[in-house]
Amino acid sequence: MSAPATSAVSTKNLLTGTEWNSSQIHELFRLARNLKLHPRRHRTALSGRFIALVFEKPSLRTRVTFEAGIANLGGSSTILDCSTHRLAERESVADVAMSLELWAHCVVARVFSQETLVEFATHAKFPVINALSDKFHPCQVLSDFFTLGERFGNVRGLKLAYVGDGNNVCHSLISIAARLGAHICVATPAQYAPDTAIVEEAMRAAQETGATIEVLRSPEEAVTGAQAVYTDVWVSMGFEAETEARLPAFTGYQVNQRLFSLAAPDAVFLHCLPARRGLEVTDEVIDSPRSIVFDQAENRLHVQKAILLTLLG
Repeated sequence: MSAPATSAVSTKNLLTGTEWNSSQIHELFRLARNLKLHPRRHRTALSGRFIALVFEKPSLRTRVTFEAGIANLGGSSTILDCSTHRLAERESVADVAMSLELWAHCVVARVFSQETLVEFATHAKFPVINALSDKFHPCQVLSDFFTLGERFGNVRGLKLAYVGDGNNVCHSLISIAARLGAHICVATPAQYAPDTAIVEEAMRAAQETGATIEVLRSPEEAVTGAQAVYTDVWVSMGFEAETEARLPAFTGYQVNQRLFSLAAPDAVFLHCLPARRGLEVTDEVIDSPRSIVFDQAENRLHVQKAILLTLLG
């Protein structure tokens, strides 16, 4: 498998989530808590700032929370809807990046390819934020760990089980868990395991934080004793043509009450949404009192506001 894409200008961007170490992420979380508790204190923090939001894929939570967050901070934004034609189809990514930096202070991009983000960041002098790519979903997962911190007080040493497809969300969970000292156990079918290069990078980061990373085949083994159980769709956007081949491979990977009952007594359920109810998760689990999926959704707003302020100063 290919190595995770990186950028020479990663210190001013959020392209993968690997740009920030443990102390920087905790500082981000402190800012997010402050923004959540005292939103009016920061209502002019982005006054005079203009952010371009680029969307090659459909979006609900990401689009609304970024638009609302920018407005909450006194900034303004515009949507570039690239859902009918990808970013590079009308003109080069480099030309788009160099044009946007003439007018905007930051770009938030939800794209099909991680390479698009890297190319964009290479040619732009302003911050580039990954709002989802085929490789990573850092805004989502930073919000997820912020949410787990609210529930458990500290994510260091927390056991998180991820069951399903080794996709972009899985990659970001592995990368961020490694930096925060959490223990993550991933269970996927062999042919849909996470990218080995991403796992290896996370294992190197885990040596400094005490995190552990396991990639297994057995959902039962992964979930047993876990304090948090996470799943995502089995067919991500851009992989719809593989639906017929993918679904049989995930037999036994559904998070239902039988599987969830193996987790710790205080375990919570997470999903980034949208969910395919009856496939990767049952209504009984996602609608239960132990589900925190809408806490995750709410915290997208606060954490993304913190990301914008961190990168825009």
